[in-house]
Amino acid sequence: MNVLAVILGGGTGSRLKPLTRNRAKPAVPLAGKYRLVDIPISNCINSKIFRIFLLTQYNSASLHRHVQATYQFDQFSEGFVHLLAAEQTPESGDWFQGTADAVRQTMVHFLRSKPEYVIILAGDNLFRMDFRTLLRSHIYSAADVTVCTTPVAAEDATGFGILHARTDSVIDRFIEKPAPEELTSEFASPDDPQKFLASMGIYVFNFEALKELLLDEIHNDFGRDIIPNALDTHRVCSYIFNDYWKDIGTIRSFWRTNLELCQENPPFSFYVNDNRIFTRPRFLPPAKVINSTLDRVILSEGCQVYNAEIKNSVIGLRIVVRGGAKISNSVLLGGDYFEEDFFGNAIPPGVGRNCRIENAIIDKNCRIGNGVIISPRGLEEGDYDLYSIHDGIIVIPRGVELPDGWRPGGNNAL
Repeated sequence: MNVLAVILGGGTGSRLKPLTRNRAKPAVPLAGKYRLVDIPISNCINSKIFRIFLLTQYNSASLHRHVQATYQFDQFSEGFVHLLAAEQTPESGDWFQGTADAVRQTMVHFLRSKPEYVIILAGDNLFRMDFRTLLRSHIYSAADVTVCTTPVAAEDATGFGILHARTDSVIDRFIEKPAPEELTSEFASPDDPQKFLASMGIYVFNFEALKELLLDEIHNDFGRDIIPNALDTHRVCSYIFNDYWKDIGTIRSFWRTNLELCQENPPFSFYVNDNRIFTRPRFLPPAKVINSTLDRVILSEGCQVYNAEIKNSVIGLRIVVRGGAKISNSVLLGGDYFEEDFFGNAIPPGVGRNCRIENAIIDKNCRIGNGVIISPRGLEEGDYDLYSIHDGIIVIPRGVELPDGWRPGGNNAL
């Protein structure tokens, strides 16, 4: 089959700020050593789809560096991961106005490959799927468009496109991010009436149908415009995916998903022989642990832990945790370099002695002094000078230095 994959990576990622303050959402680190974009690209590779376009727009420099350093296919193959940044052309002087507009503006690059089918993927989901099975379902259903769907609970349904599919899998109703009162029983999942069938933001299009549906330039978003309008003009079918899938679109979902990976039997495992998740190869020394207690911890390459206690946490690349530190229910995204002389900085990189860190996300290259306490307890939600609190999680932005004895608090809201 002549198939192209298109990964959408151009959104502002506003719900993941401050993690997306200086990077694109697909470039956000995951599980210690990966990036979010590694998930859809790896699923494509495992499905033998080697022609991949990645559409970018905001804060894309680190995303470009990661992809270019990671996904280099054999020069004698036809495989590629092409990065397509938003650009001004004689045909369009605007940035991408939505997911569908991003595909519309870059369509000229797809034409050269003469694809029969196009798979549209999001850059912020954690899942493992064989797209060949999806494509077979699409062809068997004689669909023009197939929407990948999954059952979700009622409390989550308002954040997704919710749909109703007939017994022949044809979708006849679709509502993007419905209000609670719109969640009637007709949208219930066929396998679980307590759940609703939600769009995963993964679509298969016949290429000719995609071109037709993108002709109307006022329709800029797949979920809000293209899919609902296609119900009247094209055969749109549902492909129900009942395996693990997680939308990592908010601070809490990012934090919770990472900590779930620390479980003894996590709902998603990177520890498999087949359908592996790929990432940038790094030549780092193994992690070193001295006189410490670790329980349910993902400890990445290049880490050094001395006389510390870590529970239910993800410790990213090159992190140093010093004596007496206690870390729990936290995600530390790592560091970009080792630093022996600290470059004249009084605070060394990593976590200082006798620190307490809980329910936190610490972005990359932070310097945390001795005796620092990082916790959201008793604090109001908001963005402050040196930290943010969202959904009960405290976030320390990239590159922040916290002096000895620092505590969050005070009236220093931005």
